[in-house]
Amino acid sequence: MAESLSKDLKTGEEKKDLFLYDKEMRTHCGVICGIDEAGRGPLAGDVYAAAVILPDDIIIDGINDSKKLTEKKREALFDIIREKAVSYCIATASVEEIDSMNILNAAMLAMKRAYDGLDVKPDTALIDGNKTPGLDIPETAVVKGDATSASIAAASILAKVARDRYMKELAEKYPQYMFEKHKGYGTKLHYEMLDKYGASDIHRKTFLVKYFKAKNAGK
Repeated sequence: MAESLSKDLKTGEEKKDLFLYDKEMRTHCGVICGIDEAGRGPLAGDVYAAAVILPDDIIIDGINDSKKLTEKKREALFDIIREKAVSYCIATASVEEIDSMNILNAAMLAMKRAYDGLDVKPDTALIDGNKTPGLDIPETAVVKGDATSASIAAASILAKVARDRYMKELAEKYPQYMFEKHKGYGTKLHYEMLDKYGASDIHRKTFLVKYFKAKNAGK
């Protein structure tokens, strides 16, 4: 299956824009890694990040922004990316770190940890978004990077799948919140469960201050 989804970059018609972007970056920057995060918006759970170095001689069919893929497709690509990657690392920043340093800084910390966990040192890093985590190599912020660079898109898939699996594990520990359905995001169902059960120890308290303040003011 993996081989059928991986094709040589020299086949012309099979080339993908995301992989061509990375190929062009390599000619100027050497070995590149893509870094992306998942879980900045949810009301609960850790924020995840992944760093990925892809080989320069393949494309992996279907790689795109993780939000544009079905869960089944992300799950399939998760295994293929890990198999084909030159190096990858998935890292997190905890709920406690999110509440103490804010979500932006926590996401940057998770990205830095993912980079630090690579067993191959890249020459430059492509970071999704308009901020960079402050690495010890050159960094390039790429707005909408997960729809631009194959390496960033691969990182987005690893981070998203890993975090979704983590939220499903939390759903078993905290079944009353139904995390398996909303993955911690602020859906109507999630707020209904918060109204009924209050916040748990894996909820981001700083994300809920205004909500509970408004709720209590309305009583």
